This record gives sequence, C-alpha cells and structure tokens, in this order.
Amino acid sequence: MHCRRQITWASSNFHAAAFNGQRKFQRNCLKYASPDQAQQDFLVRGGPQKDRLGIDPDGDGFACGWDPRPFRSGLSKLTLSHPSQNFGPRRNGLRPSLIVLHYTAMNDAEGACRWLCNPESQVSSHYVVTEVGAVWSLVEEADRAWHAGAGTWGGLDDINSRSIGIEISNAGTHGFAAAQMDAVEALVAGIMDRWDIPAEGVIGHSDFAPGRKIDPGGRFDWRRLALGGLAVWSEGQQVDPDWDGFRAAAVRFGYPVAQDDVLLATMRMRFRPWARGPLDAVDMGRMCDLAARYPAVRGVMV
Repeated sequence: MHCRRQITWASSNFHAAAFNGQRKFQRNCLKYASPDQAQQDFLVRGGPQKDRLGIDPDGDGFACGWDPRPFRSGLSKLTLSHPSQNFGPRRNGLRPSLIVLHYTAMNDAEGACRWLCNPESQVSSHYVVTEVGAVWSLVEEADRAWHAGAGTWGGLDDINSRSIGIEISNAGTHGFAAAQMDAVEALVAGIMDRWDIPAEGVIGHSDFAPGRKIDPGGRFDWRRLALGGLAVWSEGQQVDPDWDGFRAAAVRFGYPVAQDDVLLATMRMRFRPWARGPLDAVDMGRMCDLAARYPAVRGVMV
C-alpha cells in the first residue's frame, strides 16, 4: 500500500506555503508542485544525509532533513509526514502519559514506513526515526496509534491509549548511530513537554511486554537518555539478592508479573544489558532503587 505523502516545514530559513490545489511549496522562489514531488527528491538524494540542518546548500529548494536541536533551542523543525490510516481515538478519555520506544526490526526505515502505513498490517506508530536522524510523522499525537499490543505498565492496560509510540529504524543487530540518538532525544523532549510526561514515563516495548517483546534491545543507550532527563537510570548500591523482594520491587516500578528468568532478563536488557548469570546484588540494588524513586504502583511493600 502506497503511503500518502505530505511535506511540512517551518524554519527561519524557509517559507512554507500550504499545499492546496495549485499552491506551491517554496523557498526563495524555488518551488515544488506537490508533496510527492518533494518526497521523491528527498528519497533520490538519500534522505537527511544530504543536509540535516535544513540549510539547502545546493539551492534546490528542499532541505533533506531536520535539526534535532529545535526543542532545546527554540528553533523550528522540519518534519516529513507519511500519514498512516492505522489509528483511532484514544479510549475512555485517556491522554498520553507514556512514551514507548521500539526498534523496527526491519532493514530500513522506508520498509518500516510502508508496513506501518499498510492497512492490512493493522499496526502503526506516531513516529519513525530513520537511520540518519530524520523524523517521520505517521499518526497525530492526540490519536491512538497501534504500536503497543498486549501488555501492562504499572498495572494499567491499553498502552496504546496511554502512550505515544516511536519506532527507531534498527534491525536489532547493531547499535544506534549518534545522529539517530540525537533525533530521538529531541523528539522525546518535545513530546514530554507537550504532554507533561515525566522521565519515568519513557519506557521500552520490552518493559510492558516482557517475554513477548525485546525492543528497543540491549544496544539502545538508555543511560544517555537518562543523563539528559529523558528517561530513568539507576546505579543503586548493592543489596543482598532476594527473589521475593526483587519481584515486589519490579511490580512497584511498573513491570507486569512475569516468570523470574523473563523478569530478570527484561530488567537487565535496559539497566544491565551485558550482565549474565543468576540474580545478584547489583540487580537487586538497582531494582530496589528504581522502585523507591519511581514507583508506578503505590502501596507495594519492598
């Protein structure tokens, strides 16, 4: 299924004319007759590798990319939009209180976008972040995208109605490039500001669906996000390991009930990705620290 494409931008370097009938996208009298024409040029030129800062150095009237700094600097941003039909209203009056990070598990962002825009797939996300740091918008933030599936966080279900989903283009077999992480950070920061979502509300797909999902995986740099106030992290003091205490702390932090080995693997994937072996004092200390500082479920004794 071919995605309907639309280009929108806003920057001190650009003038954006609304596309309606014969109105044109333009910069300094250089024009595109349609969003598809601009999109085709974007893809032919290799996407945001050409110019991530939206400066248009070769004067062709289209900047291939966007600056990930706008949310922090107050500048505007360039957004490439691939509207997906796979969405609906949020249920029961819910509004976003979580940001869920995924990896696409596909070879490239274009393939992921085609799948997320295909009505037959019955899946979508609000955003895709490409390998080189471009951000593509698929579903409006106020709407309910279909990215989460079954699972709970903090004892609450219907994560789709409670979250904004970000698909990061990565096959799950390699790390995440610096430009891509820059874009993720800027995107997450903006969403947090717009919806008043705290750092503990930024979670991975694996966090609320342990054993079913593993993305964004052990190679994703959660600590980097936490250092920027965009997620949580722990390097808590060691505590003697105790499975009953570990389970209780995990539930208080937000994890659903799961088999012990699955729960430990899920926690380590995010907070100790290269750890191996049985539950130890470092696992116990970090889990207790997270539960004490960022409880999603109150009233659980640890």
